[in-house]
Amino acid sequence: MPSTVVHVALAGLLAAALLGAAYDLRSLAVVLAVTAVPDLDAFGAFLFAGAHRALLHTFLVPLVATAAVLVDTRLRGRSALRDRFGHRGVRVTWVGLLAFAVAGIGLDFVTNGVNALYPLVDQFYVLDGRLELSTTEGLVQTFVEVPTESGAAAGNGSVPAPERVGTTENVTYTTGVNPETDPGVESGPVERVFPVVRSGWQLLVVLAGTVTAFARFRLGGDLE
Repeated sequence: MPSTVVHVALAGLLAAALLGAAYDLRSLAVVLAVTAVPDLDAFGAFLFAGAHRALLHTFLVPLVATAAVLVDTRLRGRSALRDRFGHRGVRVTWVGLLAFAVAGIGLDFVTNGVNALYPLVDQFYVLDGRLELSTTEGLVQTFVEVPTESGAAAGNGSVPAPERVGTTENVTYTTGVNPETDPGVESGPVERVFPVVRSGWQLLVVLAGTVTAFARFRLGGDLE
């Protein structure tokens, strides 16, 4: 699963691309901090085993926050957010919400899965599939279930996504906070692993995000 380092690296790319004139160290720090928030639900394992990827990995959080910001900035006669932080603060808020949803939750959604609508719906989903153009089968996609004339789902036998992978009762994502152990079987000290990068693509994202975020400080004036 992607580590928090990978999440914030992707958020750094989003911040560098979208903050515009609001891009500075403080704004970048806000976006990165907001992106790291979902992973705090790993500590929810002290409450119940299935808390990680559920408590703060629900898309209801950015949806509710987005609705609140829309009401404040578009529907109210006077925006409390704009009055306190100016147009710059509004832009940082929008980029932060996007980073929260895409880099904070979305990255897990397309790899190991999240409890996307918790607590309204207690169901973990993972979005996985493929989209390709075949010389024999034409356009092939397995992200969305498309019924065929025979009534079967299209996708050459692949499971259409998003795929259900269980609930908080039977799904546990282990972390360094909540290692996968069985106290009745394991002996000796418990190994706690806190991943940084676990694959080539994750390393690429971390390097790209880090280089882009810091390069933006030097090239910022040229990008306006």
